[in-house]
Amino acid sequence: MKILVTGGAGYIGSHVVKLLYREFKEKAEILVLDNLSYGHKEAALYGKLVVGDIRDRNILRKIYEEFSPDVIMHFAAFISVPESVEKPLMYWENNVGGLISLLCELEPYLKSKKVRFVFSSTAAVYGEPESVPISEESKTEPINPYGQSKLSCEKMLRDFSSAQKNFSYVSLRYFNVAGADPEGELGQSYKNPIHLISRLLKVAKREFEFLGIYGTDYPTKDGTCIRDYIHVFDLASAHILAMNYLLDGGKNDVFNVGYCRGFSVLEVVRTAEKVIGRELPKRFAPRRPGDPAVLIADNKKIKSVLNFSEKYDDLEFIIKTAWNWELKRRY
Repeated sequence: MKILVTGGAGYIGSHVVKLLYREFKEKAEILVLDNLSYGHKEAALYGKLVVGDIRDRNILRKIYEEFSPDVIMHFAAFISVPESVEKPLMYWENNVGGLISLLCELEPYLKSKKVRFVFSSTAAVYGEPESVPISEESKTEPINPYGQSKLSCEKMLRDFSSAQKNFSYVSLRYFNVAGADPEGELGQSYKNPIHLISRLLKVAKREFEFLGIYGTDYPTKDGTCIRDYIHVFDLASAHILAMNYLLDGGKNDVFNVGYCRGFSVLEVVRTAEKVIGRELPKRFAPRRPGDPAVLIADNKKIKSVLNFSEKYDDLEFIIKTAWNWELKRRY
């Protein structure tokens, strides 16, 4: 079996590649395609790395001709909500345009070959949910360009699959991904991270002066946003389950990936301060545009259909693995 992982040198992709290698080893050949704009060659510990962009159709054509993947896992996308609000065209061009390139170049090969596709989507497709926890049947009305770009990609996959009998896909809607490889080989490595846990650990290392907390007037228990935090290795395992489901003949589908419980920004900060052993400097600021108040996954579907089970559902453990990585980062 041959597996192409786009964005496989990035945070989530590299953890998925490690898990693929651990579970399949000689049974699977893994090719990572990453332009290293956010990924790191040092994170490509398993499989072969090709440095290139998913919008470069010459590279894609060569990979399809020479590598001929049976499975594609697609992680290569921009993911910052605030940045997407400031630079919407960049998100449409990269996230939607990149998937168009992948599928356009793949189409000729589907005449004689089956390809399974696992797509990295997001809970941002739901926008402001009408009820919590959020099920896959909830309305999809994104309130930022990032979520809009991902929902457009999901619709593209649905339409493409309807026209291609040899193509099937699963879309995984992530909630908040955090933590790091407990063995210390991999982790998140952004110079200017936007996600809460990564950001506050930079504050703990005194790389940033303070932690900005955006919005204290949300309709939540303490006025700050609530999110469902999932450890990156549990998320990675969901991709393996999705791949196996498709290989076993599973139909096109969409699944939430989360723990079905949430923590507020202030709860996360207090837990991090417990792990680190001291109080962190913080400043309160107005809400950021595009941030929903509460995002918590209803994960009953992925548990029943893919037999997903949590291994690292513990906020303190999630933060500990991220902190241990931050203290001894390799790249």
